[in-house]
Amino acid sequence: QAQAQSLADKINKAGGKAIGIGCDVTSEASTLEAAARVVAELGKPTVLVNGVAVLDKSGTILEIDPEEWEKVHRVNVHGYYLMSRAVLPHMIEAGGGSVIHIASMNGSVGRANRVSYTSTKGAIMQIGRTMAADHAAQNIRVNTLSPGMVDTRRITYRYNGELPPDVRKAALSKYLLNRMADPAELATGALFLASDASSYMTGSDLLIDAGYCAV
Repeated sequence: QAQAQSLADKINKAGGKAIGIGCDVTSEASTLEAAARVVAELGKPTVLVNGVAVLDKSGTILEIDPEEWEKVHRVNVHGYYLMSRAVLPHMIEAGGGSVIHIASMNGSVGRANRVSYTSTKGAIMQIGRTMAADHAAQNIRVNTLSPGMVDTRRITYRYNGELPPDVRKAALSKYLLNRMADPAELATGALFLASDASSYMTGSDLLIDAGYCAV
């Protein structure tokens, strides 16, 4: 809630209009309440960006216990499902819109010791394609956005806050541009998918991965 409000304050100060809402995406009641507040204070939504993801543990399927597996899927997949259900009726009433699911390049390629995370991202890509087919007649476009390595706390989470230089070098060597993305570079991709600039795109995945999947 505090982080959401802080961002909303910055947007309002810059001349935009925003509200900060705390929402538990694993709760149907919470997602419905959040959507209702948006409609009441900002009007019917025409864009939904689903980007929530829990900080998951590394491990193989033998090392990830059922509780961890269920937690990751409940947030990463079920959360997208509930938010979409909460927002879509209002978007349909508004005459259409754009839904953007944040997936990952790891939804398209295998990644050792990340079985819970990669399985959710693959599921999100399929949800996006199917929603695109289901709601095209209602003028709703649904696409996924798949980032590569982005400079956020998710990167350092497994290394107690600091990515060792040798690990960083090895990781970045897999990217053609040899660097991590700045979060703003992903934001521009989301803006593209939200805008009329992508009006002929639906059921697609926008891969922003510095060439990782190209080689």
